[in-house]
Amino acid sequence: MSLNDDFQMQMKKKVEEIEAVLQEYLPRQKGYQSVIMEAMGYSLLAGGKRLRPMLMWETYRLFGGTSKAIRPFMAALEMIHTYSLVHDDLPAMDNDEYRRGRKTTHVVYGEDMGILAGDALLNYAFETAFQAFVTDPEESLMIGRALRVLGKKAGIYGMIGGQVIDVKETGHAVSKEILDTIYELKTAALIEAAMMIGAIIGGATEEEVRLTEQIAKYVGIAFQIQDDILDVTSTKEVLGKPIHSDEKNEKTTYVTLMGVEEAAGKVKELSDQAIDLLHQLTGENEYLEQLLIQLIHRDR
Repeated sequence: MSLNDDFQMQMKKKVEEIEAVLQEYLPRQKGYQSVIMEAMGYSLLAGGKRLRPMLMWETYRLFGGTSKAIRPFMAALEMIHTYSLVHDDLPAMDNDEYRRGRKTTHVVYGEDMGILAGDALLNYAFETAFQAFVTDPEESLMIGRALRVLGKKAGIYGMIGGQVIDVKETGHAVSKEILDTIYELKTAALIEAAMMIGAIIGGATEEEVRLTEQIAKYVGIAFQIQDDILDVTSTKEVLGKPIHSDEKNEKTTYVTLMGVEEAAGKVKELSDQAIDLLHQLTGENEYLEQLLIQLIHRDR
């Protein structure tokens, strides 16, 4: 068996474990408002690589974590990521009809329920994260630190802030500085949250958490640049969503700024920087290193 085959088998098993965590924390469908729980489940369980909870879990393992508080945080972060996709797909935003190879939430449930499903997932994410206090009541200080990271990286100084700039600047050319800010906030922030929370709950020092944040920043920006490349080089069937959407929405990307070849060079540069920093951490997790490389250089 090749190294890549072994990695893919491990990844499949880990995705199944994460799916079980998501099922554990999803709300039961009951009450007059049960349609919203159904829409939440449809959105959250639509498949995907589960990269953010996986990065959180593997970073936690890197630092030798033992607290079960990691589980609600894994579910919470995937709920936040999913709500952002549900809202991204809305007619007022990217107006996409397909996500991960199937109809988007607003197409299936209507625009009104699409908005509410996103709202519900965001709110329920924090309800879920707060369950960590019950899961491991003796680690309240650590859980509080993790919650602070989750709130900031998902909010106006993180993902939402990046989305605001992205929406505001769509339709006209922007500078590389603005584009980098969008990528750092809109995409990298949740990857930073994943790895930082994994480090915190894994028992990392403040310095190790800061180093982890920098690794995640490089990975997040490279991930988004690779997304730009795939938008012009892949197919709808492989990608599971429409291609050329950046062009359709008149968005400046690394590809429009510097072309596919130079953008690919930037992906490699950021990837190398992330792996170099990872090697400076004291723990060892070969799977995490391989995951970061696969994530950055993915084809879908």
